[in-house]
Amino acid sequence: MRFIMFRTPQPKQFSYKPRYYDEEKERMERRKAEMGYESKLSHGEGLRIQMSKRWRKGETEKGASSLSRIIYYLFYAVVILGGIYVIFFTGFVDKLVALFGVGN
Repeated sequence: MRFIMFRTPQPKQFSYKPRYYDEEKERMERRKAEMGYESKLSHGEGLRIQMSKRWRKGETEKGASSLSRIIYYLFYAVVILGGIYVIFFTGFVDKLVALFGVGN
């Protein structure tokens, strides 16, 4: 690195050449790659499309698990509501407190 006494160095220049982007053509290429036809997409882009396709397939299979999720929520709601009923509307807590001798 050179030592420059009183002159500040100029910032480095770069060359940016914009290229034309056709969104419709890109969409068609993606669609062709998804369907398995020969397309002009790179290998990495093709792999990304396959991965996203598999993940979307997994999301549709998760729809079946939504029923089991509803069953779990219903089970937890019944357990919580049953506990509230036992605590407030039965004499179970009073008997439990008397059993341990904490009350009068």
